[in-house]
Amino acid sequence: MSTAVPTGDMATAGNGSGNGLPPILERMRAQPKLPMIVGAAAVVAAAAAFMLWSRAPDYKVLYTNVSDRDGGAIIASLQQMNVPYKFAEGGGAILIAGDKVAETRLKLAAQGLPKAGGVGFELMDNQKFGTSQFAEQVNYQRGLEGELARSIESIGTIEAARVHLALPKPSLFVREQKKPSASVVLTLMRGRSIDEGQVSAIVHMVSSSVPDLDAKSVTVVDQRGNLLSSARGADRGLDVSQLKYAQEIEAGYIRRIEAILQPLVGASNVRAQVAADIDFSVVEHTDEKYKPNQDPSQAAVRSQQSSESAQHGSGPPGGVPGALSNQPPVNPTAPIVGPRAPNAPGTPPPGTPGAPGTPGAAPGTTASTASTAATGPSSTRKDTTTNYELDRTIRHVQQAAGGVKRLSVAVVVNNRDSVDGAGKNTSRALTPAELDQIRNLAKEAMGFSQDRGDSLNVVNSAFARDADSGPGPEVPFWKDRENIEIGKSLGQYLLYALLALFAWLAVIRPLVRRHAPPPPAPALAPEPDETAPAAAPEASGPSQEEALREREANRKKADMEYAQQIADKDPKLVAALIQHWMNNNEQ
Repeated sequence: MSTAVPTGDMATAGNGSGNGLPPILERMRAQPKLPMIVGAAAVVAAAAAFMLWSRAPDYKVLYTNVSDRDGGAIIASLQQMNVPYKFAEGGGAILIAGDKVAETRLKLAAQGLPKAGGVGFELMDNQKFGTSQFAEQVNYQRGLEGELARSIESIGTIEAARVHLALPKPSLFVREQKKPSASVVLTLMRGRSIDEGQVSAIVHMVSSSVPDLDAKSVTVVDQRGNLLSSARGADRGLDVSQLKYAQEIEAGYIRRIEAILQPLVGASNVRAQVAADIDFSVVEHTDEKYKPNQDPSQAAVRSQQSSESAQHGSGPPGGVPGALSNQPPVNPTAPIVGPRAPNAPGTPPPGTPGAPGTPGAAPGTTASTASTAATGPSSTRKDTTTNYELDRTIRHVQQAAGGVKRLSVAVVVNNRDSVDGAGKNTSRALTPAELDQIRNLAKEAMGFSQDRGDSLNVVNSAFARDADSGPGPEVPFWKDRENIEIGKSLGQYLLYALLALFAWLAVIRPLVRRHAPPPPAPALAPEPDETAPAAAPEASGPSQEEALREREANRKKADMEYAQQIADKDPKLVAALIQHWMNNNEQ
């Protein structure tokens, strides 16, 4: 059998199939339009997916941190309203289309959703006729607890809150009256915490909302059972705001001292610390003082009273006591022509014309009677009462909290850097004059007061980081942090490269070799014919076309000889190759 078998076809037939490709690849190779159809379908599917994604609604949060009961009611209402929804954050948030959030919230609010897990003063809106006083009190307490819980839940770190109030029944007797108390249970958000300031704010809010409720009677507990409103700070008389105020005072003094000393010694060559003793007590003091009596001539007169009485010509009462002296005189029997009494009615005063004992007096008037009337008994009395204003001083002093009782200041100054004669950097201590200057400046900056008991200590010493003027010890490159970080980054990239190389050599390359067609076997060069005459030079041989024909004939002859050798060695392989050719011709 002298049939020429091409070398490439012989190598291909050795795989047991036409070209060694999988069936799918063979079909795609047999039908060139199939890859175009698949690619076009993929492009259309990608475009459709992009259009659907671009037209998808922008979901926004409708409600978050709702209870299970409220969440079920909200979802049922959304399904009735045909509003699409989805969940986020593990079911803790309900999302709907962004353009329907406001409308949906209004509709759900009209249905009373969400109920927030509690009720407020809306319990008092629908009171039934004939409700007892006890029921009204219970509803009021429930409403107050619900309103307080809602107010506490408005704080960002709190997910839910419950408030329990113990309101005693009022009594007419003062001794039997009891103070109310309250308990608050907080459920904090996952990963959140609450500080002492927020706990204090909750305590004061609850105590201010209930009459006669003291802040010490409010207890705050979290969901883990930890007591948040512990009274350890109150037992020591400390408050968070007071501690913060003391720290701010100390920091202010430190800034003032360092700011005044930095221009002299350098920003990194001075350190200051201040300990302030703050008085947080509120003092009210009232004084009332009376000064000693002053000179009456210089004193102010508040009131003055004077009374004066005089009595003339009336003798003291006389006579023999008894009934006869108290009887009225008897009727006169003699004619009334005798002399008149000195003080009788109608008698002129002594010294006037016609008076007895004076020239021209009436007859019968004697001089002795006139003398007696002129020198009769008399009495005079004068009383004066003067009230002066008293000197009194009333002083009411209220001392505000937060006054500084005492300051203790410590200042450390570094040595000065200098250059010696050899040009080497050295440090020297400050002179006493420089230390006094620094001490005086620090006193002025802190407001030093000897009466207050302030203390100031200034120390000059070499700082530890500046003690050695030369460079520090050289750190090996494998211990340097920057080199370590660079090594970590390079190691990470090198690891990625090794993994990629392993994937190429162990996985991708074997798969490519397994599914890709093997390269054609190289054509064997024809063996030189020893019997053939040596080629003559081009100038003496035939023409170029004859030479090419002869070379082609020699190649075919060599192929035929190679095919005969293979047919002699492996006849089955030749038979399979011929069968393959026949099948291709039939298709």
